[in-house]
Order: sequence, then structure tokens, then C-alpha cells
Amino acid sequence: MTTDTATNSRTELGRLALPGLIWGTSFYFIAEGLKAFPAAVITPMRVGFGFATLALVPAARVRLPRSAWPRLVLLATIWMAVPLTMFPFAEERVASSVAGMLNGAIPLFVASVATFVYKRRPSRAQLYGLGVGFVGVVAIALPTLGEGSSSAVGIGLIFIALACYGFALDLAAPLQQQYGSLPVLWNAQFVALVLVIPFAIPSVDDVQFAWKPFLMIGALGVFGTALAYVVMAANAGRFGSTRASVTTYLIPVVSLILGAVILDESVAVLSIIGCAITLWGAWLAGRQR
Repeated sequence: MTTDTATNSRTELGRLALPGLIWGTSFYFIAEGLKAFPAAVITPMRVGFGFATLALVPAARVRLPRSAWPRLVLLATIWMAVPLTMFPFAEERVASSVAGMLNGAIPLFVASVATFVYKRRPSRAQLYGLGVGFVGVVAIALPTLGEGSSSAVGIGLIFIALACYGFALDLAAPLQQQYGSLPVLWNAQFVALVLVIPFAIPSVDDVQFAWKPFLMIGALGVFGTALAYVVMAANAGRFGSTRASVTTYLIPVVSLILGAVILDESVAVLSIIGCAITLWGAWLAGRQR
């Protein structure tokens, strides 16, 4: 392997890893935000911070043609408004580490949509890696499912979000290729903000403001809703949605560490084993270009 090839490989690996590392912290930020803000309020706050962050970049403030808006509205709904609303409500019922670890299933949903909806079959190596990852996700969820109906509802909300992501990445790729990551993300966040604000208004009176939760949600918006989304959209256009989604295998690891070490959450041994299995699946799925 030449020096240039090795450098390109490391750069590519870094691009693929960055969104997963950032999103892995998101569940910790949400858990902290819930200490002062209702679940319905967290989503418009994080999207608002993300929208404001991207607005500082002139390249993002581009008006897209009218023909792009039907797809843009759909993308904003299934990539931001719905899934970002699901996670705070889910974390009222399950631990942040479990919510994060379950996000290892995203590549499975992406590959399923690509295969059964768009008739694009992943490579054999990707299928094998995704299958291994699915076994790990099941192992993560099993202990939580045994905790009662509330936990089961939380897991159900998470899988609704993951199903949305399965469709969203395939929709994001052609839009990003046509109009660029920054304009697509900025406009989509504006649409998502308009969609989620009405649902937050009834819960405003329940806010118990505190600076630490507020700053946590601010970090969630700046990094998790702005930077990570931009990189992920670019990766979907550059590498394809299935390979780009492999980054999400890092989310379980980061969320597990933060949940156990900082939030002192109790994590089942089976869930930890499942997290290790998802990492193995990530490596298997990402070996080939």
C-alpha cells in the first residue's frame, strides 16, 4: 500500500466514523436535557440550534428550486422531525445507553430498504456483516424487553426512528449529489423546525429551566444536528447509503460508555456482549468498498 493510498484510507475511515462518534453522545445529551425540558420541547430546541449553526455558513444559505421541495419536505420529515421526536420520548422509558446501542440496527434498515424497495442488493460481505450486527442488536434489546411494557414502548419508538432512517439515507444521497450537503441540510432543518414546533407548544409550561441541560441540548444541536448530519449526507452521496450507514455501529459503543460511566446506568451483560457483536458486524460490513 502506498503512502497516498494509506492516507486516503485513513481520511475515508475518519469521514465514515465522525457522525457515529458524535451521535453516540447524543443520547447522553438527551438524558441530561430531560432533567429540565419535556421530551416534546427537546426536538425543536436541538433542530433550532442546528439550523442556527448552519445559517452561519454562507454556502448553506442557498434557496433550492421549487422542484426539489417535495423531496426535501419528505426528507425533513423522515430524517429529522419524526426520528428526532421519537428519541426523547423513548429515553423517558429506557436507558440512554440502550437507546444508543439499539441504533446499531440502522445499517440493517438501510440495507433492507435498498434491497426490497430500491432493488439494490448489498455485497455478500455487507450482508454478512449486517446479519452479524442484527444478532448483536437483538442481544442488546432482550434484557430491556423484560423490564415491562413501558420499556417495550420505548424500544418500539426507537425502531420507528430507525425505520425512518432506512428510507432517509437513500433519499438524502441524490439530493446531496444534486444540490450539495449544506443547502439540503439547512433547508431540511428549517422544514423540520416548522413541523415540530406546534407539538412542543403545549409542553412549554412544564419547562424547569437549568443551564446545564440547556447547554447539553445546545451541544446536541450544534454537533449532533448540524455537523454530524452534514458529514453523513456527504458520506451517503460519496460512498452510498449502505456503506455510509456503517458509521452508526459506533453509536452503541459511545452511548454505552457515557451511560455507564457518567450516568451510572446499569447495563446488562448480554447487552454489552451484543454491543461487541455489533462492532464485529461493523468491521465485516465495512471491509470492502
